[in-house]
Amino acid sequence: MQHFSMAVIPGDGIGPEVTNEALKMIKMVEELHGGIKFYSEHFEWGCDYYLKSGRMMPENGLEILKDFDVLLFGAVGAKTVPDYISVWELILPIRQKFQQYVNLRPIKLLRGLESPLRYKNHEDLDFVVIRENTEGEYFNSGGRVHEGTPYELAMQNSVFTRFGTERILNYAFTLAEKRKKNLAVATKSNAINFTMPFWDELVKEISGNYPGVQTRLYHIDALAAYFVSRPEEFDVVVGSNLFGDILTDLGAAIVGGLGISPSGNINPERAYPSMFEPIHGSAPDIAGKGIANPIASIWSVGLMMDHLGHNHIGKLIVDSIEAVLVDGKIRTPDLGGTATTVEMGEAIISKMAQLAVGHHL
Repeated sequence: MQHFSMAVIPGDGIGPEVTNEALKMIKMVEELHGGIKFYSEHFEWGCDYYLKSGRMMPENGLEILKDFDVLLFGAVGAKTVPDYISVWELILPIRQKFQQYVNLRPIKLLRGLESPLRYKNHEDLDFVVIRENTEGEYFNSGGRVHEGTPYELAMQNSVFTRFGTERILNYAFTLAEKRKKNLAVATKSNAINFTMPFWDELVKEISGNYPGVQTRLYHIDALAAYFVSRPEEFDVVVGSNLFGDILTDLGAAIVGGLGISPSGNINPERAYPSMFEPIHGSAPDIAGKGIANPIASIWSVGLMMDHLGHNHIGKLIVDSIEAVLVDGKIRTPDLGGTATTVEMGEAIISKMAQLAVGHHL
């Protein structure tokens, strides 16, 4: 029996609604496998907690989380709390303190869905973006002076270290080597004249250790255009924190929307817990209505299973999602249907039980 400890942070808005469906999937995994057990603890941290305490999580929140095997996260953000507070005082400290330097986001057109790109099919849209997750443009360095005066100045510093850049590039090259040996790298060294040439130099240096991987550098603006015009050319894409963030939201848009797309914030060395979450936000406009799409949250459980060494379960979760989408009877409003969050989640979990018959998990 494998035992895993899991911290659950449902967060804000639709976060608790979609997280509930992800937890049901984890329970189904336990039932079907028989040799896996999750011990979970819930933490009601987020914007409501902030409005009561002045903090997004307790002062010792990171100390509380550090010994868990994995973290399951819902969403963060509310109209009552500025975004820079909700993000910088909850999710970014977790990613950075726990060295979750790999943000892994599949860009995959699931069977049963159509892309808004009219001439692209499922074979054309199936790649993964690796986003550096702990430094780069999202680094807590900068400030504001002379606020409220004509001389007001705001400065935000990007920080790229050799150590941080090498480790994300090595992860991306290793993944590309295992897949189709095709790596695309986002840059903007024609305009950002210190950090991006440094990034490019390390790409070229490290590529020598992976002679079988075809590597190509793309300026970020061109790469965004190619995501739309020729996505079939990509298999593994790697970018800095900001570039990876933008590319993956674009990627989600061309495969069905933010309600579909999962992510893993991964510490590959497992010195700290890794965190799994949908890439969508808290969607306060539909919170409490019971219509949020739980696919991204459920698929994030699949990424968690991959991380824990149970890739066959991860694949079965994706197969179950696709089977429900192909059937087409149960869909949430964002996919053109009328199903509730719970109905969508239960359909996927029921399909999982059906597909697992005769398979050794």
